[in-house]
Amino acid sequence: MSTENDFIGRGWSFPPAFDSGAAAVEMSSGVEDIHQSLEIIFTTALGERIMNPTFGCNLETMLFEPLNTSNLAYIQNLIETAILYHEPRIDAEAVALRQENNEGILFIEVSYQVRGTNSRFNFVYPFYLNEAD
Repeated sequence: MSTENDFIGRGWSFPPAFDSGAAAVEMSSGVEDIHQSLEIIFTTALGERIMNPTFGCNLETMLFEPLNTSNLAYIQNLIETAILYHEPRIDAEAVALRQENNEGILFIEVSYQVRGTNSRFNFVYPFYLNEAD
């Protein structure tokens, strides 16, 4: 009998960690695996992976840029395109960008549906536009 987690898959946890007792790599599965995959996509620069130079989202190019309408549309397009090409397990229903109190943090909210199960979930990624104090 197949469960939802069997369909979604299982992979190494992010960041990679090792179980000291069993001398094995810690694994993640289900929706947590999808959330970790989205985080990997958002934090990877284009060209960073030698064997897959088109993988990633290239958000770091937007550091220190003003949050005007054209830049927000560009960021949203980067995210939607990266999800479309690099996360085949989900359909992104909505990508919303939200900034609170001009503190240099852009919250990226992705509402998505898992393709095989029709389950809906949300993922929020804080993208820091400025250096930390």
